[in-house]
Amino acid sequence: MARNVVPLTNLIEQFERMPGIGHKSAQKLAFYILNLSDAEVKKFADNIMMAHEKIHHCSICCDLTDSDICNVCNDEKRDKSVICVVENSKDVIAIERTHEYNGLYHVLHGAISPMNGIGAEDITVKELLNRLTDDSIEEIIMATNPTVEGEATAMYISRLIKPFGIKVSRLAYGVPVGADLEYADEVTLSRAIEGRQAL
Repeated sequence: MARNVVPLTNLIEQFERMPGIGHKSAQKLAFYILNLSDAEVKKFADNIMMAHEKIHHCSICCDLTDSDICNVCNDEKRDKSVICVVENSKDVIAIERTHEYNGLYHVLHGAISPMNGIGAEDITVKELLNRLTDDSIEEIIMATNPTVEGEATAMYISRLIKPFGIKVSRLAYGVPVGADLEYADEVTLSRAIEGRQAL
């Protein structure tokens, strides 16, 4: 049916370009949009345009914000001596949900991946290093993803930080809560053993 209706086909194709959206999900989203009233469609489109126009990178941590400095960097109650380095803004949201971390962040907006043509100059490594001239910073927590790219990025950045004399730590990785050991892979189990803690 969509093949005969060009605007519907185009709408489905736009949704299919989104990460994690397959053809069936794209169709559902397109039909959802078609069932909205004119006022709802306008509000939806206005919100997309507003987000696109007003959201940019924080001038300090490079996280997404609609002001010059994000809420975390602006918060006087945050521990300014610790910076948690993450790959993207979704990681900040995930860590904030735990209510366990009270320091600052630095968002890289990617990871070093030579296979994909992404080098250190394509992510915000330089901006992170510029922040390290502040004597109040005592620790950098590398919270990049436990992938080949994430590990390589963490190692590369930790080598650059070493001359500053700042402590660099890495998130502990291990067996997820509720999982059976027999289903854990060797890398996960070895990390869990290395990162074990006293009871």
